[in-house]
Amino acid sequence: MEHISTAAPSPRTWNAWWKATFWLLGLAVAGHFLWATAQRYVQVTPEAYGMFWDRRNWLWLHITGGSLAMLAGASQFVAALRRRWPALHRWLGRTYLLGILLGSAAVVGLLVTTQGWLALKLAFAATGLAWLITSLRGYRTIRRGEIDAHRRWMLRSYLVTLSPAVFRLFLLVPPLMQLASPLVMVPSLLVLSWALPLLAYETGRRLPRLRAVPVRARMA
Repeated sequence: MEHISTAAPSPRTWNAWWKATFWLLGLAVAGHFLWATAQRYVQVTPEAYGMFWDRRNWLWLHITGGSLAMLAGASQFVAALRRRWPALHRWLGRTYLLGILLGSAAVVGLLVTTQGWLALKLAFAATGLAWLITSLRGYRTIRRGEIDAHRRWMLRSYLVTLSPAVFRLFLLVPPLMQLASPLVMVPSLLVLSWALPLLAYETGRRLPRLRAVPVRARMA
């Protein structure tokens, strides 16, 4: 009789499944956002652009940089690409950083020209700063040859890159916007769109270590 193994998947298998799930989920979120954005702004009219009509050049630059980062960044987590075509991986990484620089420059332009309330400006500024810090740390670590640290920082950077898409998903949940005034909820959700994913990542990364502490204590 053929023996059927009932052994639990190894930690390496679970890790591979987790990475694949994250990558597919991130790609789906980014794809949905890019499609919705294209559908909205393809018609260059004041009605479609709303408050951004007079600053649409900055908006286009921001969308271009963000889209470039979303698409190029998604490829950076494909292990086969890193192994087989390391030169392509490096050039896609540079393209990703270029997209972030363009998008960040547009954030500054939008902040300077916006007539929005202070809380919204602070939320945009915090998002742009988180984007730059995580990305520059990722660049600095790879320049130093710190591969593991580079991967961690680039993952953090990509989580911030996806924040506009996550923010849009938040806005599609009516109960969230009913919790408080839009003057409070819009800036809050903008910050939470990258702060919550970063918190989830850091918690998941440290959880195995926290579980190992009681085990070592019992063995001592």
